[in-house]
Amino acid sequence: MSKKARPGKYIRQIIISPIREFITDSRAVGITLIVCTIVSLIISNSGAGENYLAFWNMELHMPAPNVEIPHTPLHLVNDFLMAVFFLLVGIEIKRELLVGELSSVKKSMLPIIAAIGGMAIPALIYLAWTTGNPVFSRGWGIPMATDIAFSLGVLSMLGKRAPFTVRVFLMALAIIDDLGGILTIAIFYAEEINWTYLFMGGGIMFVLTMLNLLKVKRYYIYMILGLLLWYMFFNSGVHATIAGVLLAFTIPLHKIEDLIHSLHDPVNFIILPIFALANTAIILPDTYGHIFSSVVHHGIFTGLVLGKPLGIFLFSWIAIKLGISSLPKGMNYKHLLGMGMIAGIGFTISIFMSTLAFGIEEMQTTAKVAIIGASVAAGLLGFLYLKFLNKREVKKVV
Repeated sequence: MSKKARPGKYIRQIIISPIREFITDSRAVGITLIVCTIVSLIISNSGAGENYLAFWNMELHMPAPNVEIPHTPLHLVNDFLMAVFFLLVGIEIKRELLVGELSSVKKSMLPIIAAIGGMAIPALIYLAWTTGNPVFSRGWGIPMATDIAFSLGVLSMLGKRAPFTVRVFLMALAIIDDLGGILTIAIFYAEEINWTYLFMGGGIMFVLTMLNLLKVKRYYIYMILGLLLWYMFFNSGVHATIAGVLLAFTIPLHKIEDLIHSLHDPVNFIILPIFALANTAIILPDTYGHIFSSVVHHGIFTGLVLGKPLGIFLFSWIAIKLGISSLPKGMNYKHLLGMGMIAGIGFTISIFMSTLAFGIEEMQTTAKVAIIGASVAAGLLGFLYLKFLNKREVKKVV
């Protein structure tokens, strides 16, 4: 080998190869998200904190005066980039529903029923803490949410210790959960719905559905119409990320694998890290006494950490016993409980709901601290439980 070729070989060995190995590791997404979260919280609470928050909240210049699009980097991330993430999740769910582990009626019903339990029980627990106070009670929707990005990230940290069907089930549950959260925001927290844009979005959705039925194969047409669908939903007052899910279910089945392959790395290693950096730009308070004594904190914390696994497990168990559904292959009740714990990671949608539910900054801070604490606790409990469970099962086999 010539001397000129050696520098390129060293670059591949020292830089490119380790990056490729890291990206292909099933734990890479979880590690990346956790690192980004820690970095963002450190910067937010350092001397550069105000500039850091100002960056995410700075006003962006609109391309045209009559075009309404996200006007800050934070909104651009949450309303547009996360729609791409929901597109990826949606097509993965569609694949599993049509040809995968959730293709039977009984198995596809279980994530829906589990998600309903995972939303209802946390909301009821929260209301039990805040009953009698109409201002505090407005936050009942906060502990309903499951953060897809962070929950899947924590689950990926387990690598092969968690069966693939657990990941698929969590994905299905989390997206149904988020759709429930989006509907909750639209119905109970949205200030004003623009029905004109919503109906136009429905019209575009009809066209996309017809293209699917007519077996139109050029999926760039779906992407162009998907952008229009996103724009209509964004301006309708309904959370724009739902457009990604709706678009996903119109993509032809034969194109799904190619699209998953194209989106996987950009979503997991560009969009999600940016999302983590933007949404953890939070300045934490100096003292926490008034926060930890608040019923708002108690309701959110217990709703996410206890209510989520309880609701998911209880509703799933009842559905299975009644013969309505069945557990996916390779997954048992112990896996279901551990997955329910991880589903207690509320984070993004929970934080977003807290800003809608409470108009007072002090209450928003209390809610955000509770959400962060509950998400950390739920993630650790679920991770340690499933890791310990795997070791016990391995010992039994040996």
